[in-house]
Amino acid sequence: MTYANPDRRKTIIRLLNPKSIAVIGASSDFGKVNGRPLKHLIEKGYAGRILPVNPKYEEIAGLVCYPSVEALPEAADLAIIALPAAHVCDCVEKLGRKGIRTAVIFSSGFGEMGDEGKALEKRLAETAKAARVILLGPNCLGFVNAFDNVYATFSQYADGETGAGPIAFVTQSGAFGTAIAALVRQRGLGLGYFLNTGNQADLSFAELMMAIVEDPRIKVAAGYLEGITDGDALVRLARKCQELGKPLILTKVGRMSSGARAAASHTGALAVSDAVFDAVVRQYGVLRARNEEQMLDMLEVFCQPRRACGSGLGIATQSGGAGVMMADRAEEVGLTVPELGAATQARLAAVMPAFGAAGNPVDVTGQFVARPELLTESVVSLLDDPDIDVAIVWLQLMTAHVEPLLGIFREIQQRTVKPFLVCWVAAPDAAIKGLRAADIPVYTAGERAVEAAAALARYGMQRKTSEDAVSPSGSPACPGTTGSGMQPTVEASSWLREAGIPMAHARLAESEDHAVALWRDSARPVALKIESPDIPHKTEIDGVILNIDDEAGIRSGYRTLIERARAAMPDARLSGVLVQEMAEGHVELVIGVQRDPVFGMIVMVGFGGILVEVLKDVTFRRAPFDRSEAYSMLDDLRMSRILDGVRGKPAVDREAISLLLSRLSHWAAAMEPRLSELDLNPVLVGEAGPSVVDCVMIFEE
Repeated sequence: MTYANPDRRKTIIRLLNPKSIAVIGASSDFGKVNGRPLKHLIEKGYAGRILPVNPKYEEIAGLVCYPSVEALPEAADLAIIALPAAHVCDCVEKLGRKGIRTAVIFSSGFGEMGDEGKALEKRLAETAKAARVILLGPNCLGFVNAFDNVYATFSQYADGETGAGPIAFVTQSGAFGTAIAALVRQRGLGLGYFLNTGNQADLSFAELMMAIVEDPRIKVAAGYLEGITDGDALVRLARKCQELGKPLILTKVGRMSSGARAAASHTGALAVSDAVFDAVVRQYGVLRARNEEQMLDMLEVFCQPRRACGSGLGIATQSGGAGVMMADRAEEVGLTVPELGAATQARLAAVMPAFGAAGNPVDVTGQFVARPELLTESVVSLLDDPDIDVAIVWLQLMTAHVEPLLGIFREIQQRTVKPFLVCWVAAPDAAIKGLRAADIPVYTAGERAVEAAAALARYGMQRKTSEDAVSPSGSPACPGTTGSGMQPTVEASSWLREAGIPMAHARLAESEDHAVALWRDSARPVALKIESPDIPHKTEIDGVILNIDDEAGIRSGYRTLIERARAAMPDARLSGVLVQEMAEGHVELVIGVQRDPVFGMIVMVGFGGILVEVLKDVTFRRAPFDRSEAYSMLDDLRMSRILDGVRGKPAVDREAISLLLSRLSHWAAAMEPRLSELDLNPVLVGEAGPSVVDCVMIFEE
């Protein structure tokens, strides 16, 4: 993120690592919300100055207590406000006059309380801006910076051991975020930062995470989201994490409110907020966890320093059945379980018992208890295979063999460079603690281990998307005098054609005679289509007649379409009938653009033509993007293999489709202030490449 005001970033850093903290409304009762921050700061060894403020006390826990903000002996780096909501705005104003530039607001009673609370929250934001005070909250638990013993929180998480670790965690939910933090501690992974954003009257999730992810002590970032309103900020954060080589793992629940949407295009009907969110975060390298347990599994695998470079999974197991189960799951989540090379198989055969299996999965059986080298050499051989990028070792129980097994795993770690995970079912506590102490991820269920390995592989293979790529067509071609609403097909097609989009040639006939003349001029079969700014979906009123190649058919077709339109929609404004040269193609795609209220211009591609909303085999990306990203969109489609030719049909040119998508994405990004929706449907794709047969373009200033 590039801060418009560099001083703001410095101020946020000061908030997170203050040298002095004023606690406004402090209590001597350490069981209360306004007493707990003092308790934590004192007990955890905060090295800075603590300045309690409350006119009821002269001192609290041996600390001088000041009667007011004005009475403070200095402008603290951070103020913790634990006052009733009605007094918060006045307090923030006083902080500004004192020169205190950051505040954490515990107080509830703001936007979460309805219209009256929202009005108060708006006044709070305006007051803080005028006072030049940056706010975390209101209605938040505050934060923990465990590296520097800063406990500006009343969270229960701070009651236990909070040893610093390589994870930064920011949560929009206080209670659920605390639960996740406690689970992280339970696994012994360690949070360097724990922040709760609350109502985000000022500081947002993305801005806070941006500040802490740059801390070199942080290796992986995680977040819990209930909604997002600033898509650009989230994308900038994702890009920063990619730049730093630090995975960003998000769990998001619910849907972003996208407002009322006119479904004039298929893209508008299909681009539900969560589907768009999921596609965009994946586009920019973010890993999405379904729930808190999957988030923790991902965090565990990324806390160890090794990274995978591909999707090849090697499996070593003492149970053939467990190996098959994990191989099945691997295929479902995008991993491959490749055959091992001849050299690897020879190495395995040299150490395997006769009743073992030297394929992949490798079944070492229970014989390794008597012959520890069997497990060691099998896993080392597996990881040395050039087609293996990450490995999982599966075993169960082994209560009496914990120390020898830990020694085996440490030896494997010393002799290899690729990541490997251990799935130890019904593992003794000592085994789990020992593996984690050695930076070896450990799981207690096979499918969870496979999903963690898949996350590691996905992260390793992610490509950076470049928004700096120059549009192949230069500046967008669109006259500045057009109004809002659905644009005429001929003009819309012309603008897209100039942007490099292959549009089937169409002209507008305003009479039967004109239609006949246009048909004669084309010298080939044509399609006739009703043209009206009030009829976006022509097929829904039977407003299309295909493959006409005689004068009588043209005249009859023209009259028929006008009559059908008047019967179906008497009030529709009729512009005439489009005369369009017939296009060819054995694959039917739909491509569209939707202006999303959070992420801006979103491009969709999918299968189905008129059935797209039934099949829903679609994928999305945020514009603009390059051809490699467009190519990956095609791979995302469930029916992607159709593009490679099925049932005797030839393959189509994926590169040509990708070029279309990339060019469209750049045009759409440039048109964001005006373009609301665009539907290219159908797009017929044959051996000669794609051809856009119909176009619905809607402008909205």
